[in-house]
Amino acid sequence: MTTKFDVDADMIRRLASLIDETGLTEIEYDDGTRKIRVARALAPVAAQVASAAPQPMQSGDQPQMQPAPQVVDAGHPGAVTAPMVGTAYLQPDPQAPQFVNVGDRVEKGDTLLIIEAMKVMNQIPSPRSGTVRQILVTNGHPVEYGEVLMIID
Repeated sequence: MTTKFDVDADMIRRLASLIDETGLTEIEYDDGTRKIRVARALAPVAAQVASAAPQPMQSGDQPQMQPAPQVVDAGHPGAVTAPMVGTAYLQPDPQAPQFVNVGDRVEKGDTLLIIEAMKVMNQIPSPRSGTVRQILVTNGHPVEYGEVLMIID
């Protein structure tokens, strides 16, 4: 004898909409009697490396040579990883300068960037003092939990 399971199509649509709004890859809802899990299959990405857009030079500025970004794993001693899934913002608003740039000296606790998750802006602090060696995310692009955002030596 099989048990009939009523599918709550409206709940599935609401969960799918939440996935689209938040950039999550999966979401699960449990009301005590049943559990609904909605997941989005993403195309596999070998490595996603990005750098900040070049800033226009001011008169008198010397061009700075920056090494090409490298693929870095989360085990790198200077890696700063995303504590959540969301959208990364390297500046507090579109007209403001970036929180940090490659070569900047940061202190433990300084804001490195913001990750927006479910309409909440979460400041990501520097876990250590040091120099920003690489910025591996692009402003306004999604990040996954555990993804390396920056390297601080």
